[in-house]
Amino acid sequence: MSASASPSPRTRVRRRPERAHYDAAAINAIVDAGMICTVAFQIDGAVHAIPTSHWREGEHLYIHGAKASRMLKALVEGEACITIALADGLVAARSAMHHSMNYRSVVIYGRFEAVIDEQIKRRSLQAFVEGLFPGRWDTLRPISDKELKATTVLRIPLTEASAKVRNWGAKDDEADLAWPVWAGVLPLETTLGAPRREADSVASEAPVTRFGARA
Repeated sequence: MSASASPSPRTRVRRRPERAHYDAAAINAIVDAGMICTVAFQIDGAVHAIPTSHWREGEHLYIHGAKASRMLKALVEGEACITIALADGLVAARSAMHHSMNYRSVVIYGRFEAVIDEQIKRRSLQAFVEGLFPGRWDTLRPISDKELKATTVLRIPLTEASAKVRNWGAKDDEADLAWPVWAGVLPLETTLGAPRREADSVASEAPVTRFGARA
């Protein structure tokens, strides 16, 4: 089942609804662009919101962690809310109250399920690594059975999700357009820094990353 263009009561965007997107293509693109999501859940009545790395395969978002993780145990027992937010630009207007930010965000509701089959779990972890470092998996020391058993992989369907996007310039009042101050967008981008090689690394060349350049 794929994400629907019809929002649920939980995913309907009420504040600035013109920024809302409910189609799978828009949601998947933001999930793929992000590297860290925040997972909100409850343990013993207390609310927690934990950032963690994620990846997507098909119509599911995946996370992983240690088998002993309290968070992962709680996520298969109750409802969760996952958020992803990407800042794309600072919007400078002529009025302080009209300054804004360009962004892409996704909110997902539902319940996680554990990936039990070891072959599927291994392929999922491969997809995670390959999503960050294309072509690297086959060059690595294989994951051992012990490591695989000690790792929990969870997934949640993207069937109840919505996206919210702002991607335009300043929206000033007409009376303020002649005010003598700069107005526009200052783009924000993620860039790779210079690689820092471990002193005991046998190989000298840094890997290719999802950004298409050597790390």
